[in-house]
This record gives sequence, C-alpha cells and structure tokens, in this order.
Amino acid sequence: MKTLFAVLCLLAVLASASRNFAQEPGTSGPFAGYSAIIDAQKSPEPSTPALTLDEIERIALAENPEIHVAARKVSMAEAHVPTTGKLDDPQFMVRNWQVPLNKPWDYNAAQNMLMLSQSLPGPGKRVLQTTIAKSDVTEAKDELELVRLRIRVEACKAFFDLLLAQEELRIHDQHVDIARQAIEAARIKYTVGKVPQQDVLKAQLAMTRLEEHIIRFERDAEVARVRMNTLLGRDPATPIRVQGDFGVGTDLPAGKQLEQLSLQSRPDLLEAQAAVEKSRQEQSLANKAFVPDFNIAGGYMLMPTGNNPRNNYMIEGSVTLPWLNRRKHDAEINESTVKVTEQDAEVAAMRNAAFGQVEEALAEVRAAQRLARVYHDSLEPQAEATLHAAVIAYENNQTDLLDLLDSQMAVIDVDLAWFQSMGEFAASLSDLELAVGAPIEAKKQQPSAATPEENQ
Repeated sequence: MKTLFAVLCLLAVLASASRNFAQEPGTSGPFAGYSAIIDAQKSPEPSTPALTLDEIERIALAENPEIHVAARKVSMAEAHVPTTGKLDDPQFMVRNWQVPLNKPWDYNAAQNMLMLSQSLPGPGKRVLQTTIAKSDVTEAKDELELVRLRIRVEACKAFFDLLLAQEELRIHDQHVDIARQAIEAARIKYTVGKVPQQDVLKAQLAMTRLEEHIIRFERDAEVARVRMNTLLGRDPATPIRVQGDFGVGTDLPAGKQLEQLSLQSRPDLLEAQAAVEKSRQEQSLANKAFVPDFNIAGGYMLMPTGNNPRNNYMIEGSVTLPWLNRRKHDAEINESTVKVTEQDAEVAAMRNAAFGQVEEALAEVRAAQRLARVYHDSLEPQAEATLHAAVIAYENNQTDLLDLLDSQMAVIDVDLAWFQSMGEFAASLSDLELAVGAPIEAKKQQPSAATPEENQ
C-alpha cells in the first residue's frame, strides 16, 4: 500500500517528539508490558528455502506414496498379460491294465500305454482373453492418472493455502507495526493525562485482534505445512516454505469447451469407458461359449508278450458339446449383456455428473475472480482514498490519532481480504482442473499486491 510507509513514519515522528514527556515503558499503568507482548507476536523470520508451485508439483508426483501404490498396480496388471491366452499345460499319462493279480509285477502280461495330451480352446477365445487382460492394464493406467491428477490438485491447493497463510502473517506483521505506534502514542498521551478512556479501550481491542489473528494465521500455516509434507511423502513436521503469486486469470474457457475437454481428459471417465470396452470383450467371449473346445492326445501302447504286433501307437481326440448345456451358456451370455448395458448407463451418469461438476466449479471460479477484482479495483482504492483523507484531517487537527489508525487498519483489512479472495480463486481453479481432468490455462494479468517496501 502506497500510504502505509508514510503513515508509519508520521506516527514514529509523533512518538519520538513526545517521548520526553513520557514515563519509562512498563510503568505507564494499563499499558505496562504491551511492548513485550507486541514483540512476541511478530512472526519469526523464515530460514527454510522457498519452493515454487512447479517444484511442489514435481516433488509430489515423484514422491507421493499413493502414486507409488497406483504405479505398482499398473505393473501387476502388465505382468498378468503374458499369462493369459496361453494353452493349458500338456498332460502325460501312464496306464496299465490287465495286470495279473497273482503277479502284479508282471507288466509283460499287461497292456501298457503312455500318452501325451493337450487341450485346445475354441477359435478366438485365447485372443479375447488376452484383450481382456490388456483392458485391465488400461484401467490401471487410468486409475494411476486419476491419482496423479488428485495429488497434483491437492498439492496445488496446499501450496496456495500455505502461500495465503504466509501472506496473512505478513499482513499481521503490518498490524503489529501499527499497533506498536498506536499504543506508544496512547501511552505518551496517558502519561500527560490526555488519553480518554475510549483510546485505552481501542488500544486494548487492537491487542486482542492481534492475538486472535496470530493464533488463526499460525494454525492455518501449520495445517497447510502438514498437508503439504504429507502429499510430498515427507515427515509432516518438516519445515517448508513456498513462494509465488496467486494471479487472477482474465480469460476462462467457456463451459461447453471445458465439458468436451473433460470427456477427453478425466481419468475416471476414461477408466469407466475402458471398463465398458472390457465388458464388451467379455460379452464376445461369452458368445463363444457355443464354440466347442478340443483335446488331442497321442501315445504308445505296449501289448502283452505273445501279441503280434506287440508295439502299437494310438491317437485320441475329444470335443466339448456346449449346445447340450444351452441353458447354462444362455445365462452366461445374458449376464454379460446386462453387465454391458449397466456399465453404459453408469458411464452416461458419470458424464452427466462430470458436466455438472465442471459448470459448478466454473461458477465458483468466476465468482472468486469477480470478488478479487472488486477488492483490487474498487475497495482497495476506496480504502486508500479514505486513509488519505484521514491523514489530511489529522494533519489539520480535525480528527484524532486512533481514527487515523482505524483508517489504516481498514486498508490492511482490505489488503488481507484481497489475498483471501485470490486464495479462494486459486482453490476454485484447482477444483475446476480436477473436474475437467486437465490444467486450465488462464492468463495471469492481474498484478499481485505490492509490499510496503515496493511502494516506497
């Protein structure tokens, strides 16, 4: 704020000029010990290197445990594909019959057969089984993308929550500076008997507000740090600090454009569609229930001694007769058909819900965007003008010091509300990205709030 530095300098000069008439701090009745309390409420200087939003997202996507779990599920699904669509193990059989009971060791008197057999599924069944297994991989990958999207959005929201808390602490420090000047001025006037009770009460109210603010701001900052560290796969108590700006997008895509983008980008919709395709393949496999399976076998037979010829071979084949079990297979086909119909309806419901989520999130983003612009374009200039008028009135002895401080507090409150509205915009934009399933490119032309040092 452009006038903050000037007002603080004015208050400092006033306090310095009147210091000769004041008693020592700590001996001024109701103001005893206020300076120490104010100093204790100053937020500590951060020592941890600050991370940007891009760095936070990169670390979260690389280190988050939930993403690691989803990635292992993809690996498991991929490892299962080579095992499907393969032939069953061949079977080796040894058979001896007509072995004499009185000579159970005399296999020369028995018929001995060695046989190797292999079962063969009906045509097309193995291909469909492999296709179904590959559909499981697609579903697992879509689930992985869904987890990655959710983690990225949650990390983005935690980033802006922590950034907002840091900005709130910075605004709080401005409150502390102003309260210090206000209490010092009121203490000076109190020592010469010129402080009304109203000024004392206002000074006490300022102290109470400071105490309430610092508790809430520090809580918000700590909660945001814990959430951030959890998303990054770190110890929740690890110190962390962020840097960046909120920015308010000037142009947001139309709702219909975002709806179409969601159909192509939302991992849950893609996963549901992959599940439908898998069910269709299962339906095709069920329809092949009336395609018979085969079994072929070949073997060597050794006949008892005295037979001519004694050495023989044999070939054997068998085929299933599924049409004799029609009721079972008809039920399986009907079940697969119903499953496809149910999943088609589920996908349609998910699309409808997705469109509603997109429009709802877009409405929230637009409202937050408009609110941030109101604070920046209207309320902040109005508060600045009110403060400027209060400064002129104070210089001409037309108002008292605490009225001037009230005007300054109003400017800081508007500044704080502006940051909060930008935090709401950032959170709403993250929700919109989650609803769409892809980042939303919004031009950031809104200037960020300048610090007092930049406005000197």
